[in-house]
Parts: sequence; C-alpha cells; structure tokens
Amino acid sequence: MYLLSSRSKPLRIALVGTRGVPARYGGFETCVEEVGQRLAARGHEVVVYCRTTAETNHSETEYKGMTLVYLPALKKRSLETLSHTGLSAGHLFFKRADVAVVFNSANSPWLPVLRAAGIPVATHVDGLEWKRAKWGTLGKRYYRAAESLAVRWSDALIADAAGIQDYYHQEFGVESTYLAYGAPILESGASDRLAELDLVVGGYHLVVARFEPENHVHVIVDGYVRSNAELPLVVVGSAPYSDEYTRLVESLGDERVRFIGGVWDQELLDQLYANARIYWHGHSVGGTNPSLLRAMGAGVATNAFDVNFNREVLGVNGEYFADAAAIPALVHAAEENESEALLRGKKSQSDALAYDWDRVAEGYEQLCLSLVGRRGARGRRSGAFPLDAAVTEHEPVRA
Repeated sequence: MYLLSSRSKPLRIALVGTRGVPARYGGFETCVEEVGQRLAARGHEVVVYCRTTAETNHSETEYKGMTLVYLPALKKRSLETLSHTGLSAGHLFFKRADVAVVFNSANSPWLPVLRAAGIPVATHVDGLEWKRAKWGTLGKRYYRAAESLAVRWSDALIADAAGIQDYYHQEFGVESTYLAYGAPILESGASDRLAELDLVVGGYHLVVARFEPENHVHVIVDGYVRSNAELPLVVVGSAPYSDEYTRLVESLGDERVRFIGGVWDQELLDQLYANARIYWHGHSVGGTNPSLLRAMGAGVATNAFDVNFNREVLGVNGEYFADAAAIPALVHAAEENESEALLRGKKSQSDALAYDWDRVAEGYEQLCLSLVGRRGARGRRSGAFPLDAAVTEHEPVRA
C-alpha cells in the first residue's frame, strides 16, 4: 500500500457537495468513497459531508477510515445539493480543514465562505450540467453562471474527462487537473446470484442508469422493443424526482423488458455486469462515467450513446448509437454473434486497466498538497489558473 511520504505532513481534507458515503447514488459518491478511503489509508484525516436521510444512522461516524459529518438538506430537486453544501461550508468555516474538494460546480456560490475561512478549494466541475433536460430555463442559466463562479473562486479545477478539460479551456481560458475515475476489474467469473433474477450467463442485455433523459434509458428501451430480440433487456435504476420520466420509460417497454429498480447489493450488481451479453450505456453529459468503467472492468461488450465522452473512454471496442432507430441492428448483431461480443468485452477489460483508483487517489493527494503549499499566495489571485500560468498537472491520471 502506498503511504504518505515522511516529508509530507498529513492533511485534514474535506470532501463536500455529495450525498456522502457509502456510495449508493452516482459518480461523485463513488469517487468520494474510492478516493477518500485511500487518502485516509495514507495518513490524512478525511472528512466527508453526508446528507441526512430517514435511514441515516448518526452513530456511524466513521466509514473506511473517513470521518462522517451529517447535515440536512432541503428536499427539493433544485435546492437539495445547494442547501446541503451551504450548511457544510458553514460547518467548515468554524471547524476548518487544510483543504477542501468541492464536487459539482453548482455549489460554487458557497466557495467564498471557504475562502474567507482560509481553506484552499479544488472544485470537481463534473460534466455539462446545464445540458440536462431536467433543468428548466432558469436552471440552465444558473448552471452556466455557476461554472463561471467556479472558475473565478476555485484555487484549482478538476475534470474527469478530456472533453471537460477542453470545454473549460475553450470557454474560460483555464487549465484543469485531469483526474479520471477508476475501473474495478472483475475477475471472479461468479454467476451464482443470477438465478435470483432468473437469468443465465450471456442471456440478457443490461442497462444500469439513473432515470434521467440525458441518460437515454427511454431511447434504449424504445430501440430494443423495435428489435426482434430474444434475450431480455434488464433495466437497473431509478432516481428521485423522476416519476414522470420513469413512467415514460416503463410505458415504452414490452414483456421482454424487465425493470428491477435500483440494485444496492454490489455482489449481485457485479454479476449482472459481468455476465450480460451487452451493456447499453446511454449517458451523454457527465464526462467519464463510473458505470461505463465498471462495465469495461467487468469485461462486458458495450454499446454506447455516441458522444465524445463515451468514445474517449470506450474507443474502438465500442459500438455506438445516436437514436432508437440505430439500436435494433446492434441488438441483432449481439444476439447472432456471441463470440464477437465476448471478444469486444475482453478488449475493453484490458483497456480498463488504465483507470486505476490508486493512481487517481495519488493525483488527488498531490493536488491537495500543492494547494496547501500555495496557500500563502491565495490572496494575490482570484480563480483558477489561466492557461499561461497553470501549475497543476493536467495529463490523464489513469495508470
């Protein structure tokens, strides 16, 4: 195990802006859990701010070496994240930390609170949130403004995809640190849990996604139903505040489509990935996606929505679709040529070795140490580094 260098002082690192850990929701939570536990193992004090829910057990104040702080949030889609981060920033103003990593540029209005407390801040800007269909006109305008504020008030920006780096380069003239997610490599070959869902190895198509329009679950279901598929389509996922979209997706299915909701049993979920004939990935605006990396690490052939983020990660081993009309041919090809699907999956698993959580955690550690080292210069600048002054590493941190 990599340990903190004796030349480096352990840091108190705050991870802010997510639902917290254990990770049960999305990419940010996965990143916090994977990176946070590794930073803790390297000797740092890692504090994760978690949202209070009806199921919260406040007696659990530590998880995988990380200290947990529970704070409430307004139960309204447009205010949940922002309200929780505001309370977290207020808590940090008094409790302090050596450095904070704030997830989601939407939380940028609270960055001045952290700066006033003398806490250097790195903001993980996520994907192009303003493109998400769930946000109305005002919401989209807010996210565009929040991006500008993140650039202005962050000491560093973190991007998980080269496409996100390019966007901030072109729109704002700033560099960002590229820290891609890691890919868990599954090698057990286990399939015993499939019987619980009446499934067999290689005998189903799979979708795992939060139910939001830009994840194109509706497109995948629609396209699959248009095909003559003999293997069932298993759809894993749900989302808060998405009842209308969920009803739309379910209305598009037929008797071959099986909606099983969220699966929080990681062993079962791993087996679902590893033993599918095809994993269908519809995400389009979120940068490098943990579900895609998990599928690659599981060695399953993947068909993905045709956007630069997915091509960047999946490359030539993927097949791509832009609409429902393109899906039937891909379904038929997968069912008619299992050996080709198996070969694509093996090649993708080999590519997934480049995405390593240990190296990603090292990247976060080095960024945090760098920000603390520059603390004395914070008052002489505002915002993230311009292109001609960037000092943070922005090459991919993968392997």
